[in-house]
Amino acid sequence: MTAAENPDTRARILAVALEEFAAHGYHATSVRGIAERVDVTKAAVLYHFPSKADILGALIEPMLDDLDAALAPTGPPDPAAARWAAIEGLLDVWLRHRDLLRMSLYDAAPGLTGPGFTRFRNGMMRANVLVAGPHPDFVARVRAAQTIAMLSDPVILLADAPPEDLRACILAGAHRLLDGPEPPAAAGPGRVGGERRGRPSAMSPAMVDTARRLHAAGRTAEQIAAELGVSRATVYRHLPT
Repeated sequence: MTAAENPDTRARILAVALEEFAAHGYHATSVRGIAERVDVTKAAVLYHFPSKADILGALIEPMLDDLDAALAPTGPPDPAAARWAAIEGLLDVWLRHRDLLRMSLYDAAPGLTGPGFTRFRNGMMRANVLVAGPHPDFVARVRAAQTIAMLSDPVILLADAPPEDLRACILAGAHRLLDGPEPPAAAGPGRVGGERRGRPSAMSPAMVDTARRLHAAGRTAEQIAAELGVSRATVYRHLPT
């Protein structure tokens, strides 16, 4: 069996390609450069992957599988539970595949096309529907889009941060956006006017879980209250003594 035919060569090609894509971007990485790092010929790489796009497709496949699983319907319909299951599931996918996401620092469009692009697009559209909830108005749709966007950017920019700390902080920001006080009335399609409310005195189960994660990561009750948009007394009621 030649080096090109060795199944281990395929795994090594994928591992090196992921490192190169994350460090330099998809477009700046060459098949020849990957081959040199794996210590095989370019022909050996092309034996397993006819093109660089095929390498990217193989790398993205597990992420797409995880994305489908995270957004798959489970149990009886509950809009609030479905919203936070989608948010936390999507965030966990981004954290698990953060090296792959880091490519977007270098490439606006890293070459995802064909069925892979269709699966990714459909997954993101489903995530927005779940986060917006049933019969969303314009504000709810905007907030859903904001929430989905805010899950990935910190993972991309802070990919080397401790995952648990990063997860807790990102979820705290999502809770503050979705569960915090309403903003002042603003012009826009479907906008409903209203005065700004005070800080809520209760937290959802998902917010309680986030508060405890932040507390375990070393945040003070005052910091947690500020991040979640609730009162300090509300946070104290849910922290372990």
